[in-house]
Amino acid sequence: MRTSEPEQARTPGEPRRLVYRPRHRLSHASEYDAAYAHKLRKSAGPLTVFLVPTGRDEPRLGLSVGRRVGKAFERARTKRLIREAFRRLAAGIPIPPSGGSYDVVVSARGRPEGMQTCRALLATLIDRAHREQVRRSEKADGRG
Repeated sequence: MRTSEPEQARTPGEPRRLVYRPRHRLSHASEYDAAYAHKLRKSAGPLTVFLVPTGRDEPRLGLSVGRRVGKAFERARTKRLIREAFRRLAAGIPIPPSGGSYDVVVSARGRPEGMQTCRALLATLIDRAHREQVRRSEKADGRG
């Protein structure tokens, strides 16, 4: 007979696990095209973030890491870093003024130094892009 392991103590409101599933990814060229066409872009360091509001419940991530970043293993490492940073930030990504969530496309022109740097950079860029989206929405509503 197998005994179950005790569940680890969690603080109230903390999710069970931070996960990155296929539903959290952009998978079609049309989804990337929509993010690029929305023309909401913010850049800093080696990363550029494109944001587009959607009616979905959860934010989704798309990656664009070109050959200029390095060899295949370097590009794969960069993608893993960005995915992990996004996974940790996903719960704190702000909600667009229209409701729903955002599709986030991250384009890397170089390699971020490490997880902390990547996470901080991604959080800053998403926040700046969100504030720009709020300004655009207010302007469109005639409030700005």
